[in-house]
Amino acid sequence: MLNTRTSYQLALRQLTDSALPTGAFAHSLGFETYIERGVVHDEGSFGVWLAAFLSQQLTYSDALAIRFLYEGRDVLELDGLLSAQLLPRQMREASVKMGSRMLEIGTEVFPSRALSDYRAVVSGGRAAGHQPLAFAVVARSLGVPQAEATAAYLFAAVTSLTQNAVRAIPLGQNAGQRVLRNAHDGVAAAVERAVRLTPDDFGAVSPGLEISQMRHEHQRARMFMS
Repeated sequence: MLNTRTSYQLALRQLTDSALPTGAFAHSLGFETYIERGVVHDEGSFGVWLAAFLSQQLTYSDALAIRFLYEGRDVLELDGLLSAQLLPRQMREASVKMGSRMLEIGTEVFPSRALSDYRAVVSGGRAAGHQPLAFAVVARSLGVPQAEATAAYLFAAVTSLTQNAVRAIPLGQNAGQRVLRNAHDGVAAAVERAVRLTPDDFGAVSPGLEISQMRHEHQRARMFMS
């Protein structure tokens, strides 16, 4: 019989595995716009973009949403706030599409009352069903501590984006692994920073990132949905 920590660690690995079919492979979350402009073109330039995305959008949006849910804030309120502060349309749609798959997979594989309740309000049209909230509901129901859940979520996002960059720039596989290794400190810093942020910080994202995400919608040729 597995102990509690081993059990939730295995569940967490499954939830954050790159093979989990949430559709993350179809989204660049804005970096493809920088590729088209020639700003992101190699390992170093992608690492710069990834560090900015991690320290800003992933921290002030996703990580903060996960923290607030763990602290007991209403999931419907947080869902509405995420919809409101994700200004680029493609970003909202990406979060909802991946969140919908997380809700579906989680309900089948790691069912809980909290997850069923959230999925019900999403199905009823009262909530959008954003990815970080769907993940946080599953992780909290499994007993995963907040810091571990946040770190796992952030690193899974970084991994998906790096795998997509390996295809799109393109980068070598070893280069992708170096990018991921260099992101370790950034993920740890994001987890620590999210603990110190306030509700007023929610959604405070660099306009440059948001503008690039908006421009992607009108890009002539693209590999990714966002």
